Amino acid sequence: MQLHISPSLRHVTVVTGKGLREFIKVKVGSRRFTYQMMFYSLLFFTFLLRFVFVLSTVDTIDGDPSPCSSLACLGKRLKPKLLGRRVESGNVPEAMYQVLEQPLSEQELKGRSDIPQTLKDFMSEVKRSKSDAREFAQKLKEMVTLMEQRTRTAKIQEYLYRHVASSSIPKQLHCLALKLANEHSINAAARLQLPEAELVPTLVDNNYFHYVLASDNILAASVVAKSLVQNSLRPHKVVLHIITDRKTYFPMQAWFSLHPLSPAIIEVKALHHFDWLSKGKVPVLEAMEKDQRVRSQFRGGSSAIVANNNENPVVVAAKLQALSPKYNSLMNHIRIHLPELFPSLNKVVFLDDDIVIQTDLSPLWDIDMDGKVNGAVETCRGEDKFVMSKKFKSYLNFSNPIIAKNFNPEECAWAYGMNVFDLAAWRRTNISSTYYHWLDENLKSDLSLWQLGTLPPGLIAFHGHVQTIDPFWHMLGLGYQETTSFSDAESAAVVHFNGRAKPWLDIAFPHLRPLWAKYLDSSDRFITSCHIRAS
Repeated sequence: MQLHISPSLRHVTVVTGKGLREFIKVKVGSRRFTYQMMFYSLLFFTFLLRFVFVLSTVDTIDGDPSPCSSLACLGKRLKPKLLGRRVESGNVPEAMYQVLEQPLSEQELKGRSDIPQTLKDFMSEVKRSKSDAREFAQKLKEMVTLMEQRTRTAKIQEYLYRHVASSSIPKQLHCLALKLANEHSINAAARLQLPEAELVPTLVDNNYFHYVLASDNILAASVVAKSLVQNSLRPHKVVLHIITDRKTYFPMQAWFSLHPLSPAIIEVKALHHFDWLSKGKVPVLEAMEKDQRVRSQFRGGSSAIVANNNENPVVVAAKLQALSPKYNSLMNHIRIHLPELFPSLNKVVFLDDDIVIQTDLSPLWDIDMDGKVNGAVETCRGEDKFVMSKKFKSYLNFSNPIIAKNFNPEECAWAYGMNVFDLAAWRRTNISSTYYHWLDENLKSDLSLWQLGTLPPGLIAFHGHVQTIDPFWHMLGLGYQETTSFSDAESAAVVHFNGRAKPWLDIAFPHLRPLWAKYLDSSDRFITSCHIRAS
């Protein structure tokens, strides 16, 4: 390639290697060019030609079969290079996107053995077949889609197994209930009145610290009671009211008759012992019957939930959890009737049976409730973004206009499990009737306002009646979060094993179970005979 510039600088001639000529015509004004201007012009063209030479050489090295022999051709090729991409390569990403965006059904992959199973296999096949962009994208899409299908199936199976494990009664707990029921029938010491006659007046004395535990799980109730009394600075002032169902009453009475926690006062009472609950229509029982009928028709059982191939695994897990018997358990709903169950008491602390108490709880009675009814820990603030990020939108369906009209999705949620209830303030409100009104609304809407649990209607019923307490008093998520550190949990006042991984199940997290298991007596004859592990 040669460059010729005319003396007048009016045109430039480029002679290529093949002898062809191209002209660059330069228009100039009438004024004369100075030598300085001519020098800068030559300098500019020199750099321009060197740049053109480098790019054209790279083009030749790239293996282009048709090298340019004219400036017009060279310009066409250099333009996309200067803009950051080549024309012929510009369609490659678009072609890949077109392939990747095309839907790929599960049936198209079924039974195929030519899909790479690993990234290593994929790269080996691509190198061997020298695939173009479309083939590359197609193989990649098939491999990723297959992996997604397998991951989803495995995740759903895991959720199903956990659902079965958490919903079933472990044989150890069944064994314990049977042995205690038998002991109740043959041993008078297992049929003691709880509490003793002279201590009955303390059950309605507001100078004591009153705790309420509703449970049909004897082992869980024993741990809650033992941890409460052992960590109390004034155990002689502790009154624990245990509410259970008819079938569990005799075994529960036998356990606490044979395992007294003196000087604390323990009362064991079955639901049918409460006059208020055994007379006339009881809203909680009616709601449970309706809820059970709707769920049986609406859900279709766990097999129908798992068979839905289009559902997100997280949604599948939530629906399976909604089938858990605990969500239709009377023990779970009974807290809404505390003012009626304990008409003489002014304040109680309500405890779930999947908690462990690790410190003295008497300071809870000194909390200023500011006229509010429910003292609870908020669950929208904290380092744990899984458990402590719950707002109303986490529990209520704000796509439903009834919910959207009445509540704020960004409002902070709170937790059941360890709650301070001011029963005197509660009796001045319509909380219980509001609770059942919204339960009925949810049933009428085929469970479209929320899908599971007693917390969503609780959030609604106690709306405006919640006093926030320090998170130290209640640490949640030990049945959800395997990443919860033992040291963090150990420093909390109350740890809550909410979630599927209950501490009495084999699926419990091993590093967290000791927090619960240390309150089991491994030498106890009922514990050993039923093969209940204390570690």
